[in-house]
Amino acid sequence: MRYDVIVLGAGIVGVSAALHLQSRGRSVCLIDRRSPGEETSYGNAGLIERASVIPYAMPRQFSALLRYGLNRSPDVRYRLAHLPKMSTWLFQYWLHSSSKRLLEATNAMLPLIERCVTEHDELIDRAELTHLLRRSGWIETFSTSEGKKKALSAAKDVERYGLNYDILDAAELKAREPHLLDSPIGAIHWRDPTTVSDPEALTKGYVALFMKRGGRFASGDARSLSQSGQDWIVATEEGLVTAAEVVVALGPWSDQIFKPLGYRIPLAVKRGYHMHYGAKGEAKLNQPVLDFEGGYVLTPMSKGIRLTTGVELAGFDAPQDARQLDHAEAMARNLFPLAERVEPKPWLGRRPCLPDMRPVIGEAPRHKGLWFNFGHAHHGLTLGPVTGRLLAEMMTGEETFCDPSPYRADRF
Repeated sequence: MRYDVIVLGAGIVGVSAALHLQSRGRSVCLIDRRSPGEETSYGNAGLIERASVIPYAMPRQFSALLRYGLNRSPDVRYRLAHLPKMSTWLFQYWLHSSSKRLLEATNAMLPLIERCVTEHDELIDRAELTHLLRRSGWIETFSTSEGKKKALSAAKDVERYGLNYDILDAAELKAREPHLLDSPIGAIHWRDPTTVSDPEALTKGYVALFMKRGGRFASGDARSLSQSGQDWIVATEEGLVTAAEVVVALGPWSDQIFKPLGYRIPLAVKRGYHMHYGAKGEAKLNQPVLDFEGGYVLTPMSKGIRLTTGVELAGFDAPQDARQLDHAEAMARNLFPLAERVEPKPWLGRRPCLPDMRPVIGEAPRHKGLWFNFGHAHHGLTLGPVTGRLLAEMMTGEETFCDPSPYRADRF
């Protein structure tokens, strides 16, 4: 079983890279230990986030740091025992969150964000998945005058990037989302992003397109990766797979490959939870709604209303802690008439994050044929197809649509 390229990881990032390589004439084997789209790609809020031009930075104001330090905020929660293990990464994150470096990160990510909807649209059309797509954007609500002030200020900061949004008062918000309760005093309706009703189905649909075109999916453990001469070899349930090039697109598990190979890339994990709910009576949610003060998102999904939490800083395999989800749920019930939970326990996911708020995309400096595509943080679904295109252009020697140097692996 020999191919031109092995792609490790069948989430949205891996399969998008596989599709772009395949469309450029490369034979590709996609490998994962689980079925496609069942890890990080399963549990997001379904946003293809064209409006997130400015990356999520660490607050530098003392008041914000104090609020998070009390560990009562619904949008960020931490395990005290884990903070010392993450302290170096958090300090790097804080440094990169300065005004100057945040602008650098924004400019670096802009070419990717600008193309995210277009690249998804092309794949969605080819995979015949338009039934999963909504083009109504998403809504950001605020319930206090202070929240309104901060939300409008953040919107003002991105005006120069040509984004389309509407500022809504309470009555206008009610007209667009009639079943929201009366807690918000207004909202911002971001109209450029698109959303999907089932991220797992989207990822599996992309894999189906990949296989229809002759690609191969195999079940195997990426940690079996080895090098023999000029070849890379991975053990799968069907036997050994060999290729001249291999792509590491394993999201938060990518360090299990690059660390043994001697690369010191500061990859960290921000955890998050989701739960699905029914809606009371005839209540309906038309598009995703973010509670600006609460930091959680409610999204209408095929399995119900999905509540997605903010960030939990905890060990990779630490036991679940229900307090963040419970806190967000209590707030959400004041925003929308949620019914009972429809699942026995919350889903826990892990977001792969770099402290400079941009992914690693490109060739490994010391190993011929080894390529990286990971670290998409909160925007794996958003950026999968566009970073897959950039990587494929680099691997096939095409002119890249943007400068790839901000994402190089040796920048740390």
